[in-house]
Amino acid sequence: MNKQLAVALIALAAMTCGLRPVLAQTAVMPAPGADTETFGEAIELVDPDVLRVCSDPSNLPFSSEKLDGFENKIADLIGEKLGKPVSYSWFPMATGFVRKTLGEHRCDVIIGYAQGNELVQNTNAYYRTSYAFVFPEGSDLEGLQSLDDPRLKSKKIGIIAGTPPGNNMAHYGLMGRAKPYPLMIDTRVESSAARMMKDLDAGIIDVAILWGPMAGYYAKQDATPMKVVPMVKETWGPRMAYRITMGVRRTDQNWKRQLNTLIRENQDEINKILLDYGVPILDERDQPITQ
Repeated sequence: MNKQLAVALIALAAMTCGLRPVLAQTAVMPAPGADTETFGEAIELVDPDVLRVCSDPSNLPFSSEKLDGFENKIADLIGEKLGKPVSYSWFPMATGFVRKTLGEHRCDVIIGYAQGNELVQNTNAYYRTSYAFVFPEGSDLEGLQSLDDPRLKSKKIGIIAGTPPGNNMAHYGLMGRAKPYPLMIDTRVESSAARMMKDLDAGIIDVAILWGPMAGYYAKQDATPMKVVPMVKETWGPRMAYRITMGVRRTDQNWKRQLNTLIRENQDEINKILLDYGVPILDERDQPITQ
């Protein structure tokens, strides 16, 4: 399972109104001269001298134990601004993630969490993205914007099972042409998104539908030039675009306010990190943010 599950569960809620041990790792040295937290923030945190992050150890492009995900880079940025080293409590982004990390006070912030999930208190959103189509540049799908496009009736479509676009595909009678990929997987050994993109390269599918950060990341790495089209033109079914926040404990009000300030003051740098990873970020009018 990965972050697509959290987004899928939030979409489902909107429509209907033992795992690995936790390990700690220090990643970044503190920056000199940074401001210290207030007393209120200090008593809310596990360790006021360290930025303790709850994270999945094998979930690129978001995070990894190698610290090469974009959430790792954002954590580095926040740690630098706070003047604190960054440490991680690692746990798979699956059932029990919040309970075994944030809930057990093993760490103090989840860097990426969809707005509206009741398991955490959300900060202000630091980016907004959507599910996206991915197809080769120059293909006969140029101009594709939504699932009601009649050209899709004859195309093989890759879809992660259980994600919101599947509802729209069923509505438009496209499931007969779908090639499903599993949502719940062990990300230590496989990636549904990577497998889908491999099939797209091989011509097994004609178009892939992926959560935006995964779509942009894998498309950017592909040897074949790929077009990534955010699904913001859908007129039926669950929403495809979501605001992504940082997640903290419900009791940590001062900490949330401090993170909100850091997000606001460093939004341009955060955007640059996201764009470097190919994440299709959107403003509130569904227009792409490119810098």
